[in-house]
Amino acid sequence: MRLLAGLVLAGLSLAAAVTLSASAQGVREQLSQANAALQAGEADKALALLDPLAKLGMAEAYNFRCRVEYTLEHWGQAANDCEQAVKLDGQNSDDHLWLGRALGEKASRASFLNAYSLAKRVRAEFEEAARLNPRNVEALAALGEYYKEALGVVGGSLDKAEVVAAQLDKLDPARAHELRSQIAEKRKDYGAAERELKQAITASAHPALQWMTLADFYRRRERWTEMESAVRSGENAAQRDKHAGVALFNGALLLCATNRDPARAAKMLEDYLGGSAKTEEAPTFVAHTWLARLKQQLGDTAAASREQAAALALAHEYKPALEMKQELKH
Repeated sequence: MRLLAGLVLAGLSLAAAVTLSASAQGVREQLSQANAALQAGEADKALALLDPLAKLGMAEAYNFRCRVEYTLEHWGQAANDCEQAVKLDGQNSDDHLWLGRALGEKASRASFLNAYSLAKRVRAEFEEAARLNPRNVEALAALGEYYKEALGVVGGSLDKAEVVAAQLDKLDPARAHELRSQIAEKRKDYGAAERELKQAITASAHPALQWMTLADFYRRRERWTEMESAVRSGENAAQRDKHAGVALFNGALLLCATNRDPARAAKMLEDYLGGSAKTEEAPTFVAHTWLARLKQQLGDTAAASREQAAALALAHEYKPALEMKQELKH
């Protein structure tokens, strides 16, 4: 009887272990699906997958949900979700990075006093992200940009930014050149800033991205002919690099921001949407919304309506697409 009871208990333990393993595998698969939806710009789908996982108290689910809300420009909700992720897993570099990013967006829209306190929190989160993982290129780049941009009273310092650039030299030389360009531009040394960006193009494994960064520099300097030339170079480089689709998105938005060549901008967005290199850095629903605006500008109202509807099908709460819907009714 004792042997039988032991066998029964062993069988129950094995069954419980199998059930737990299957449950854990299911959770991992759901997280993977949510991340895939995030990268594809399917905000509604991603949130539907993540909400039940967040209720289980999963830090990773809160991180993903923060990033979805970030793409939707819901900065407050994004910050709340990333703050929860940090509370659940304070040793994760990426959780601190994304909390810093969300708080930074809140700070840029806050009153002076609130912005001051938020800025200090942004710095603390970026510094912690870089401390937890000194090889986290995104965290280092964010920290360097913060040091470059922030006032001294909240920890800004060009000398500190230079130190971060030296760290990036060993990990991602192209990003190091980009940061040094930002520092030079802050010092009003525009020649050095331009040279650093051209070196970034040479150093990068995906130069299409750096071409668009150079184009953005020319935009700020109002060097329109060179800006458009850099955009075309970036577009050509992206066509040869299946991992550089975001460059098409960035270039198109540069053309939109400067009211230049709407037909080219529309084609670049169409190429991005038709490609396989979609990313949360260039949310698909945002691309559809901008393409709707361009189609309207080009006189194709039917196409504008289709693109606007495509945006809302992916993210029904995305405010610019909702506003576009009202515009198209009139």
